[in-house]
Amino acid sequence: MKLRLILLVLSLLAFLSVSVGGYLYYANLREAAFHEAERQSLNRLLAIKRNLSTFLSENVKPVRVLAGMKEMREALVRPDAASLAQANAMLDHFQSTLGAAVCYLMDRRGNTVASSNRHAPDSFVGVNFGFRPYFQQAIAGHPSSYLAIGITSKKRGAYYSQPVYGKKKASLGVVVIKASIGSIEEELGADRDEIVLVTDPQGIIFISSRKDWLNHTMEQLSSAKTDKIRQSAQFGPGPWSWTGLTFEGPNTTVNAAGVKYMMHRLALDKFPGWQVINLRSLKAITKTVSDPIIEITGQIILILLLFIGLAVGILYRKASQELTRRREAELALRQGEERYRSLYNNTPAMLHSVDPSGCLLSVSDYWCEMLGYRREEVIGRNILEFHTEASRRCAEETVFPEFRQHGFVKDVSYQFVKKNGEVIDALLCAFGERDEQGHIFRSLSVSIDVTERLNAERALKQAQEELHSYSQDLERQIRKRTREIASIFRYTPAVVSIKDGEGRYTLINPRFEKLFGLSQEEVRGKTDYDIFPKETADRLQANDSKVLATKVCQQVEEQIPQADGLHTYLSVKFPIYDDSRKISGLCGISMDITEVKKAQDQLRRLSGSIIAGQEKERTAIARELHDELGQMLTALRLDCVWLSERLQEADAQAGERAAGMCCLIDRGIKEVREMAVRLRPGVLDRLGLVDALEWYATDFERRTGITCLFEPNGAPLIPDKVATAAYRIAQEALTNVVRHTNANLVNMILQAEDGVLTLIVADNGQGFDPAKLPEEEGLGIAGMRERASLVGGELEVQSQAGKGTSVYFRVPVAPASSWASPDTGIG
Repeated sequence: MKLRLILLVLSLLAFLSVSVGGYLYYANLREAAFHEAERQSLNRLLAIKRNLSTFLSENVKPVRVLAGMKEMREALVRPDAASLAQANAMLDHFQSTLGAAVCYLMDRRGNTVASSNRHAPDSFVGVNFGFRPYFQQAIAGHPSSYLAIGITSKKRGAYYSQPVYGKKKASLGVVVIKASIGSIEEELGADRDEIVLVTDPQGIIFISSRKDWLNHTMEQLSSAKTDKIRQSAQFGPGPWSWTGLTFEGPNTTVNAAGVKYMMHRLALDKFPGWQVINLRSLKAITKTVSDPIIEITGQIILILLLFIGLAVGILYRKASQELTRRREAELALRQGEERYRSLYNNTPAMLHSVDPSGCLLSVSDYWCEMLGYRREEVIGRNILEFHTEASRRCAEETVFPEFRQHGFVKDVSYQFVKKNGEVIDALLCAFGERDEQGHIFRSLSVSIDVTERLNAERALKQAQEELHSYSQDLERQIRKRTREIASIFRYTPAVVSIKDGEGRYTLINPRFEKLFGLSQEEVRGKTDYDIFPKETADRLQANDSKVLATKVCQQVEEQIPQADGLHTYLSVKFPIYDDSRKISGLCGISMDITEVKKAQDQLRRLSGSIIAGQEKERTAIARELHDELGQMLTALRLDCVWLSERLQEADAQAGERAAGMCCLIDRGIKEVREMAVRLRPGVLDRLGLVDALEWYATDFERRTGITCLFEPNGAPLIPDKVATAAYRIAQEALTNVVRHTNANLVNMILQAEDGVLTLIVADNGQGFDPAKLPEEEGLGIAGMRERASLVGGELEVQSQAGKGTSVYFRVPVAPASSWASPDTGIG
């Protein structure tokens, strides 16, 4: 039994090792395939780029030769039949010899006067191409190469233009050779797994191994870019549809069908902004690994895999290490080359290289900048041509012989003459590069401009005395300021601390030491988690992280436990920067506001008591008005009615007076009822907040004529204080609508969601500035905020000119399970 178990375990281990080894081997092969595919794609892209560059430049010299032919000049100077016939014959000869699509000649206005396709249906003769950039550049004296779709032939081509000069070097016209693009596309092939594209700066596909992608775009174009391309007429009238390619990274793209491609691109020489792009299907690359593995299956492979499982793991590890080393070496080589180029061209020193005869082979950008020359003006000239006469003699008599003998010279002083005639002093160091025979074939020289150094040395001595005096005065000021800052730091009642970027304390003041019983040495290097409880440290670290993330001073309230209980601090925290303007830490200054917070809480409770007393007093007054004064007025009205009926027969005038008294008593009863309702609506106490707000909205619309729509969306069971606060806030908000907004519609919404009751009062009026709202009768904005805070809620007022005003009151209420149905009317 044990033997079977051991065999089973060994079999499982063997199977596991084979599986893991096979997977790792497949992953390694797949990675290698991708690297090889990337290398092949880059090599193919470079080859295609070279072929394109060769193809696009092969007609540059022929068009220059054609422009120099006297037949072209004679046809432009004397455009008679004989001259044009000779010009057409020469154009035919060049067209047939070069295998070009067409050769043609244009006058100064861009009209075609002679062409090799003059007998074709799409003849260029008589057609004006003056709008084409290749004509405009050539007629201005600048030969041009241009890729476009023909206006007349509707065929793609490469245009090569050259000005035709007269005897006085004036441009008489332009000669053009148009080459067809079809031949270069045939060389690209038609492999569906690989796509080769040539695009213009706007992303228009001009050359493609996929015919269906021609005149499409790599990316979606805006209407402005589309109009610009259409106006240029470079690629016909359009449309230029999008290929559906989207870019997932710098070297990965996906088409509309979800096929992913590995993408590489190179800039096309002499065509700014044009690119050669190679797309290779990632699926096809993967299949180069998976297909052979799938085909080679069977018992033999399985048996071999059982024996080589361990070896595969070792080989995978070695292969990974080798690939890693190779990538690191390639990366180091590329970085070294880039650093060398950057160092040579961007170093703030004059670098140049000369051959054994003293002629310049290369110069750095700084060398050209210092002497005021362009690089093409100096390459090939003798270095001594840029020296003063004295420096030239010194170089010929001393420096050159010493350099040839020893192979280097060091700290040689001499003078350069700039292009504008200005002389600069320089210090030269040079060493020679030798060939296999030991002969110097090139030198690398470094020249440092020391003109300003010499001037600085003369001014240095004078400045040293001034600097010495200034430094002494500065030291006195620093000592004084240090004593002042140290005194403030030591005796301030605030708690001051400084932390580094990792949140470790580096400095605290004596107040910190006294409050928390820790010395400077005990705190230095520790974090908040080493000093305070975890919850307190979490809050402190969160505030510190916010300061470091926003790089802005923050003012926060922080609660910290001390020996006598929990204290509240008002903390100001700000970042500290080092000399490189990077954040090196932060400083916190905290003031104990525990007593202030207690006073605020007492004031809030006092305000709540006052408001509660006001509500009770209003309720009592409303009850007295309704029960006492209302009943007395009702009894008085009954007596007046009785008196009016008795006096109608005896004294009609007295009866009318009694009837008038009845009307006055009715109006008094109405006003008493309205006054009692405004003081404390009974519907709020009896039916709740929803019915109270619905009644008040109806009464508001009746009194003001302003449409008021009330929408209750889920009314929870809430305490009387919250209901009273919401009702009073709604009252004041609607009062402000009447007084300040000139609105004709008000929406009042009461809703409850996630345990929060929200009251919204929004109008369509002209809006107002809440900060300028006068505190008149009732609560006002400040009063509404105070009433909201007393019940644990918050108030927000949003107002924009011409867009109305919205008042939001939010307060936590009972959980959703205790909410009443929206249509029950229960408050």
